[in-house]
Amino acid sequence: VSTQSTGLISLTYPTQYNTMSSSHKRLLGIGNPLLDISVNVDHEYLKKYNKKVGDASLASPEDLPMYKEIVNFKDVVYIAGGATQNSIRGAQWMSKEAGVTHYIGSVGDDDNGKKLKAAAESDGVQTHYYISKTHHTGCCAVLIVERERSLVADLAAANDYQHSHFETPDIQQLVSTVDIFYSAGFFLTVSPHTVVELGKTCAQHNKPLVWGVAAPFIVDYYWDKVTAVLPYVDYLVANETEATALLKKLQVDERDMEGAMKKVAELAKVNSKRERVVIFTQGSQPVLVYANGKQHVFPVPPISSDQIVDTNGAGDAFLGGFLSGLMQDKPLEECVRAAMFAARHILQVSGTQYTTKCTFDWK
Repeated sequence: VSTQSTGLISLTYPTQYNTMSSSHKRLLGIGNPLLDISVNVDHEYLKKYNKKVGDASLASPEDLPMYKEIVNFKDVVYIAGGATQNSIRGAQWMSKEAGVTHYIGSVGDDDNGKKLKAAAESDGVQTHYYISKTHHTGCCAVLIVERERSLVADLAAANDYQHSHFETPDIQQLVSTVDIFYSAGFFLTVSPHTVVELGKTCAQHNKPLVWGVAAPFIVDYYWDKVTAVLPYVDYLVANETEATALLKKLQVDERDMEGAMKKVAELAKVNSKRERVVIFTQGSQPVLVYANGKQHVFPVPPISSDQIVDTNGAGDAFLGGFLSGLMQDKPLEECVRAAMFAARHILQVSGTQYTTKCTFDWK
């Protein structure tokens, strides 16, 4: 472990990170910090709560008993989570330099909030949490069925994020020093105004805003919020089910995927200095990227099923790897290669854990 004095406080970083002045651009994520509660279940347990493999949903009152049940499962694992926080942790792991990633979200004034902060900062991420005085720290039930997952989020304090926190001098100073911004669609259920204001800042200063659709329900039930943010989005990322929901809402025929991605890329945009890059992942099938006026296809390196522990967080990791490439001004091809490396790593561990040294060889 190494320390670096800031004049006010000594920051402690894992030894895997370089604490010298950074050549990396700085990254800020804003989202819903959650403590993941990961357990293995069977299909009957999913049916009990009317959940499906591959789904991500917000907890209803009928789902709340689930959280008391799964903490008593023998194989329960607790992991720092939340889609955006996972991606920022992944970008930090891939970057191999300390002090280049930051994260904003809301947690409770409780032990779980302290655990989340400690976990993120042990990964090298600098957190700037709003502390809710009225809600407990949010959690997410990660229900693993035969290596696939279903996510059920109880946002709690994450849902209590106050835009006034974003407007504080400390946060505005942070925003002014950051080069790249990321948020997952889930945050639109909490503070869409904050994402729009972030987008305006990005457009004004010609800084990229990366946005992940996150889940089909974001498109289906928060479409007005999505349409408010889209004009500010420079990089749009979706998996196959999210892409289908998005294209359906836009009334675009996905049978001509290149034409469909072109239409998404050419949707109205505030910052004309940057073209919109559209990225669709498809699990083990090739990653599709529309950029520079055409579609690019990136095959995914094969991985055998016996190497996969579970799929939880693979999409978040993909975004983390991609963001780390942007932080180093890498070309599109290298950003996607990094994204696939990070996703592959997460497929082979339980949950979104970055406990080993990153071995990615940047070109």
